[in-house]
Amino acid sequence: MYHCTNTVKGKLKLDPKSATPLWRQLEETIRHLVGSGTWEPGTSVPSVRVLAAELLVNPATIAKAYQRLTDLGVLVVRRGEGTFVAPKPPILARAERTRTLREGAEKYATLTAQIGAEPEEAIAALENAFDSYERVAGGKA
Repeated sequence: MYHCTNTVKGKLKLDPKSATPLWRQLEETIRHLVGSGTWEPGTSVPSVRVLAAELLVNPATIAKAYQRLTDLGVLVVRRGEGTFVAPKPPILARAERTRTLREGAEKYATLTAQIGAEPEEAIAALENAFDSYERVAGGKA
């Protein structure tokens, strides 16, 4: 497991043993940090070189994740200044939102089955997570 220790306070973790590509893991983690309000709008994100050095990955991996996040409107690039969290969270098109939710649900269902949890238990944990998120994000769920 790669952990980022300095610029992002250890919040970024990549698992090289995962079947999910590293750039995708990074993209999903940053989307979570932005969506949860941990990274607020206008926050400067680490440069590609700095983050690659901290995570011990190829800079192209970081660049790919950043480019996809920029294309999605999660990040913005200010020439000569760096990369920042976008001022407004992006609103995904219905098809993208549906695809993303389906992928997350499939991962959660797989995890639930792997640990032997019942669907009711998994749903209750998900509802608790939503409640916690709403308290932290000020009801922006």
